[in-house]
Amino acid sequence: MKNTVARTYLFVPGDRPERFAKACAAGAHAVIIDLEDAVPPAAKQAARAAAAGWVSPDHPVFVRVNGAGSEWFTDDLALCGLPGVAGIVLPKAESPADVARIKAAGATLVLPLIETAQGVWNAHALATTSGVQRLMFGSIDFQLDAGFDGDVDELLYVRSQLVLVSRVAGIQSPVDGVTTAIDDPEQLRADTQRARRLGFGGKLCIHPKQVEPVNRYFMPGDEDIAWARRVLQAAEAAQGAAVALDGKMVDLPVIRKAEEIMSEAERAEKAGN
Repeated sequence: MKNTVARTYLFVPGDRPERFAKACAAGAHAVIIDLEDAVPPAAKQAARAAAAGWVSPDHPVFVRVNGAGSEWFTDDLALCGLPGVAGIVLPKAESPADVARIKAAGATLVLPLIETAQGVWNAHALATTSGVQRLMFGSIDFQLDAGFDGDVDELLYVRSQLVLVSRVAGIQSPVDGVTTAIDDPEQLRADTQRARRLGFGGKLCIHPKQVEPVNRYFMPGDEDIAWARRVLQAAEAAQGAAVALDGKMVDLPVIRKAEEIMSEAERAEKAGN
């Protein structure tokens, strides 16, 4: 795994080992072998064995274990310390004690997946638990648990709360939930750009074809880069004096935003994405 902040996390079913390598080659910044939702109960044991037999430092991946309240959780903990397991995704995360169990089992990193009202309520406690790298938002399961109907304005408070909690806790920006419409590029674009505007730093993907667009939409666009370049040029020309651009004052926060955009664009160019 690279030390950069991942923007895309691609799920691959744990009971489909023939897809593991393909998922790793799809261009996602991280791959999650899923032992939970993607695997029926009868295949849980086989999926766990397949994951354990495939993981390697040569192709590090995350593993989504079954929930702490499930009958499979304890056995899944055996994967936590295996070489090649970059971290563990904990579904329906609600308790720091469950994160601690995963860490004690040998996990390097834990990514709590917030999917319930209780999880949102305890988000700060989870975010400040040792070993937590960032939070993830399971928007579909959350809607079911909380009785919400809708994924846009209806979940604005929850998404903003996860962003603020992550910032206060000093961890990486959170990861937004999946877009279930695999063949709707416009929906994927809207969902990803909304997540970025709200302060999310990544997105969960359920199909390889979603990876490249999500990576792209999380990066500054040509208009953003052009604006940032003009702001920095105007600020440099002003030599510390007050300056306006397009009828708007260019103050220190605006300059800092422009610098962030240019830095992000430069990092993407060096990384080749």
